[in-house]
Amino acid sequence: MGTRGSRMSRTCRMSFELLATDGKARRGRLTFPRGVVETPAFMPVGTYGTVKGMLPRDIEATGAQMILGNTFHLWLRPGTEVIKGHGDLHDFMQWKGPILTDSGGFQVFSLGAMRKIKEEGVTFASPVDGAKVFMGPEESMQVQRDLGSDVVMIFDECTPYPADEDVARVSMELSLRWAKRSKVAHGENTAALFGIVQGGMHENLRKRSLEGLDEIGFDGLAIGGLSVGEPKHEMIKVLDYLPGLMPADKPRYLMGVGKPEDLVEGVRRGVDMFDCVMPTRNARNGHLFIDTGVLKIRNAFHRHDNTPLDPTCDCYTCKNFSRAYLHHLDKCGEMLGSMLNTIHNLRHYQLLMAGLREAIQQGTLAAFVDAFYAKRGLPTPPLG
Repeated sequence: MGTRGSRMSRTCRMSFELLATDGKARRGRLTFPRGVVETPAFMPVGTYGTVKGMLPRDIEATGAQMILGNTFHLWLRPGTEVIKGHGDLHDFMQWKGPILTDSGGFQVFSLGAMRKIKEEGVTFASPVDGAKVFMGPEESMQVQRDLGSDVVMIFDECTPYPADEDVARVSMELSLRWAKRSKVAHGENTAALFGIVQGGMHENLRKRSLEGLDEIGFDGLAIGGLSVGEPKHEMIKVLDYLPGLMPADKPRYLMGVGKPEDLVEGVRRGVDMFDCVMPTRNARNGHLFIDTGVLKIRNAFHRHDNTPLDPTCDCYTCKNFSRAYLHHLDKCGEMLGSMLNTIHNLRHYQLLMAGLREAIQQGTLAAFVDAFYAKRGLPTPPLG
């Protein structure tokens, strides 16, 4: 696959350096004026300009270097004029590191019957007040410019699952046309612009999408249309071939994924960046990630457990509170419980990513992955 996207007339304020490889896995570094992001990286999701239950200093303390903001929701509420009144999204939410914003495409298309797709873009009823609203590539690029995003995502259509080849082709081709318009609308904006590979579960369409994006030229590439209801083996099938076809000199981002096991499998196949609401959402529901799997803190047998949640974890929660206390907070519905749970889950994810980075750097990824699955009592899945 060529790298035409590296020959762009404007200057991008993001740079990517590939530091080491171990098999298909990559250890890299993204550099922005606002800070460095070591890859493979996991980005906590701050949908409404906040990672739920977390102060910015707490997010930073987990080891997160970059977060994700939601263009669609921030555009509707509070609106870009409010945010611009503070400077940009960094100033509004007091997060000093880099921010990636999604384009709003996934949220628009998740509205189902509430939206109407045309070549120009999408018209839909606002989930906030029911008002008729329009968003297309140009609008999405302007909103993300107003937010001051460090990484901007193109406006695309997330191919539904299941989708036969004809449906997936029409969707993918529309996304390519919108990708061209997104690139033009992005203009001289020095923020990084990422293309999104679509095509459903069809390898020929995924390859055509990637070729089309390469011809347009982007600063990084994302894999979209996964974790949308497909079986795990279907996702892995796409990851077995797609990351390796992407340009080696650009970051690769797997959108909306996922469980710790999904991060490991993505990294093994050459993915550099991830985001998902799972660690924060699961934390609020009392599902806590530990090395052996998932601990459900609301289960009654934790009531008298005076041990730390995870003795191998160095987060504020594990260093200060017992499982019994976390169980008590959960049973009482205390907001502190969700906050402490979220601190732990996000730290668990960051420790996992740090371990993966170190293993790639040392050339010991296979042993790291074997140990990861052994702690869960699972065999290591084969690489395709």
